[in-house]
Amino acid sequence: MKVKYFSLLVFLSISISGISQCYWQQKVEYKIAVDLDTNTHKLEGFETLLYINNSPDTLNRVYFHLYYNAFQPGSMMDVRSRTIKDPDRRVEDNIYKLSESEQGYQKINSLLHDGDPVDYKIEGTILTVILNRPIEPQSIAIFELQFEAQVPLQIRRTGRDNKEGIEYTMTQWYPKMAEYDQDGWHAEEYIGREFYGVMGNFDVTISIDSGYTVAGTGVVLNPNEVGHGYSRFMQPSDEEKLVWHFFAGNVHDFAWAADPDYTHDIVQVDDSLRLHFFYQSNLSKQWKEVQNDVVSIFNTTNQTFGRYPYTDFSIIQAGDGGMEYPMCTMILGDGSKEGKIGLIAHEAIHNWFYGVIATNEYHYPWMDEGMTTYAEEYALDKLYQKNGVGFLDHEYERYRKLVGLGVGIEEPMSTPGDLFNLNFAYSVSSYSKGAITLNMLKYIIGEEIFYSVMMNYFNTWKFKHPRPDDFIRIMELESGLELDWFFEHWLYTVHHIDYGVDLEQGEYGKSIVHLSNNGQFPMPIEVEVHLNSGKVETYYIPLRQMRGAKEINATVLDSWAWVNPNYDFEINHDISKIKEIIIDPSNSLADINPEDNVFPHEAKSDSHEKKKKGKN
Repeated sequence: MKVKYFSLLVFLSISISGISQCYWQQKVEYKIAVDLDTNTHKLEGFETLLYINNSPDTLNRVYFHLYYNAFQPGSMMDVRSRTIKDPDRRVEDNIYKLSESEQGYQKINSLLHDGDPVDYKIEGTILTVILNRPIEPQSIAIFELQFEAQVPLQIRRTGRDNKEGIEYTMTQWYPKMAEYDQDGWHAEEYIGREFYGVMGNFDVTISIDSGYTVAGTGVVLNPNEVGHGYSRFMQPSDEEKLVWHFFAGNVHDFAWAADPDYTHDIVQVDDSLRLHFFYQSNLSKQWKEVQNDVVSIFNTTNQTFGRYPYTDFSIIQAGDGGMEYPMCTMILGDGSKEGKIGLIAHEAIHNWFYGVIATNEYHYPWMDEGMTTYAEEYALDKLYQKNGVGFLDHEYERYRKLVGLGVGIEEPMSTPGDLFNLNFAYSVSSYSKGAITLNMLKYIIGEEIFYSVMMNYFNTWKFKHPRPDDFIRIMELESGLELDWFFEHWLYTVHHIDYGVDLEQGEYGKSIVHLSNNGQFPMPIEVEVHLNSGKVETYYIPLRQMRGAKEINATVLDSWAWVNPNYDFEINHDISKIKEIIIDPSNSLADINPEDNVFPHEAKSDSHEKKKKGKN
């Protein structure tokens, strides 16, 4: 064991040092053996955790997450759900109502550090371990934990007996090491948002009644022994229990599900990737009819946002909606074809941003949810061949709805996920504004460079937990433009974009276009001038803070300094020759008052309608 772990450390140290001399990242290797009693819904487990401290810091304590403890009356998740103004309808007061046998818990029966017992304490969902001796920089620590747990009735994400009859959705089920990075420890209690974990390897054996099929993160190493889950032509074992052996490399979590009624299909995406579909046999027609479309979604995402780096991905009927985990997703099984494709697209594409790039979702939820939403809508647009027309309209509508609720409801996107005052504000900020972030960046730097940047971002930062500054910097390096101004407004304030256009007759048969910035958020501006003759002229006004301009087929005017509320420019046409003028014809700006972006204002012309439905 020590020889194996030492060789792993050498490998990981080399791989980390090759990235950058100033970048470091912790690594883990889990070996977990667990036995699930399907009569009592309790599991017993033994976990050996190799922890590699690649940081420059000496660690005197470590933290583990015990997520099941959230499913007890009086937990932080329970109290938060019962006190927030707009609780998640799946949670509400349902944790508070759980009986003792329906609650979840995780208990530690023994805990060793490098072979010696250590003191620890449990507060809610956090296990604090006070070390007898510190973990020095560039050293290894080995933790051995014996634990027991009770699987809660499924309310949110994890648990047993979900509303579609799936018996076990085993997520957040083991003691999980908290992440330590350049910002220190991240031992936040589980209240309801997202997850952040240490990248590493998982070697997991699951003992369960032989009638069950198990699906989850990674690949099954003993398919011949548990063959009824991987080939319906093999007979179940006569033994009372089977042991399923999974391995997943370079992931930050491990999830699984189990049910006696699973059908299992395998569909090949290409020579390097296969998709697994696990679902109840009565839904066979529904699940088979979406499989080719899911293959198309994976192909589009591979080609546009980065190559999925693993060999397998599993879509598992086991959710209370949809939730992503490394190399798999848990979703509800019954529904329309289009609804199921949309759900699978979102949850699967999470594996690019949540699973592989792996940002800290607690602190930067938009970097996962927003980027996933953008990529999902892009892939669905390609699937349905809509040619990009309005593919983010819904996200813009949700954002404007949030702004319309009044002052104090919208909060900055930089707010940590659990700290939003409303679930709706969190949702719009993370999903909708997050997706709009990418769309406006595409508008600022140009479409071709934008997609090149997104691919470069994935390839540069996969497996490395990037932060907003890392994303900003890679955008600036490739575009050659200054972009900090955009993120300063969009992430850290609730400033709004609000431009307007007017027109007046000038001298010598010319006209003067008046642009006004009625908001607090400056942007570069595209203006289309539609003439009565049918000709269209395009003008582009860079923002001075950009220190440059994107490549665009337009007349590029002098830059606009953000302190000036107005900007005028002259066009060589008499006002009588002009049909209308449109700001932002691509409808990319998150302008909170788009009605005054067209002149004449009172005209609901064809071009205005086109603008409202225009390409995002």
